Amino acid sequence: MRIAQVSPLFESVPPNGYGGTERVISYLTEELMRQGQEVTLFAAGDSRSAARLVSCVRSSIRNSVLDQSWLAYHLIQIDMVARMADEFDVIHFHTDALHFPLARTLAAPHVSTLHGRLDFPHLAPLYRHFSDVPVVSISDSQRRPLPHANWRATVHHGLPTDLYAFQPDAGDYFLFVGRLSPEKRVDRAVEIARRCGRPLYVAAKLNKEEESYFNERLKPLFRHPLVTYLGEVGETEKRELLQHAAALLFPIDWPEPFGLVMIEAFSCGTPVIAYRNGAVPEIVEDGVTGFVVCSQDEAVRAAQRIDTIDRHACRAAFESRFTAARMAANYLQVYRQLLSH
Repeated sequence: MRIAQVSPLFESVPPNGYGGTERVISYLTEELMRQGQEVTLFAAGDSRSAARLVSCVRSSIRNSVLDQSWLAYHLIQIDMVARMADEFDVIHFHTDALHFPLARTLAAPHVSTLHGRLDFPHLAPLYRHFSDVPVVSISDSQRRPLPHANWRATVHHGLPTDLYAFQPDAGDYFLFVGRLSPEKRVDRAVEIARRCGRPLYVAAKLNKEEESYFNERLKPLFRHPLVTYLGEVGETEKRELLQHAAALLFPIDWPEPFGLVMIEAFSCGTPVIAYRNGAVPEIVEDGVTGFVVCSQDEAVRAAQRIDTIDRHACRAAFESRFTAARMAANYLQVYRQLLSH
């Protein structure tokens, strides 16, 4: 099958640091190639892939988010996809709704995976207007605000089975990985670690628009002797941190569409303590791969008994539910359904 994968340009594929969407696109692209599919990847020019790479920009444009120049590059990319559309059996977009006005005229079947939150009021009329455009959710929870959208499937993310090594013996520290944005609630993670008397490593990306929040709210918390702030880390360092953590703390305060770092933790055998928001109940099996909580008191009690979670069970859940091979198989099923209509 000739498949086009269309990535955002904000990060390379895969990203060098934080970038969940581009990381998933990389895993999917490489797995499809491994299974013998013919894949073209539309992405930033510094991407690395076994697929044919087509790019309209030399390198990723993370820093263009604030000056709006990102829009120009993405419009160029969408036009390139449209001009090449007859070369593909299926076009798979990962660019939110930016391409929707053009999608109806494409010379090939297409589908769009929606990677972000969908509960904003302005999205309801948008997806009602484009109710014929086929879309895929990354969790059942994510799609609830838009029941009228043209949902074709829910496909959970997946990772290569050899990306992380299973580590049966836990270290003594807790770990937070993510963005330093208010909804990710690293402040809750600090409180949980402090109340348990456990070290906490914070490996997190700081966006420019969140610097004031960081300086006013988080810096004082990070001065505690149990807390080590590492900043944004690369894949190798993140792998080491995840493999040896006693638990990943995921105390979110927003409707998380998926939470890729949770399955990264499972692949290492590391359990997750997460708040019951968004996709968390779909991903974490309470009492099996971690604990799903609703308050700080619950989170602290869960953290104090985290050693009761079998790390082998975490790895087994990853292998049965969250591999790249399973993800690719589910997307191939979506592609075949599109081609059969």
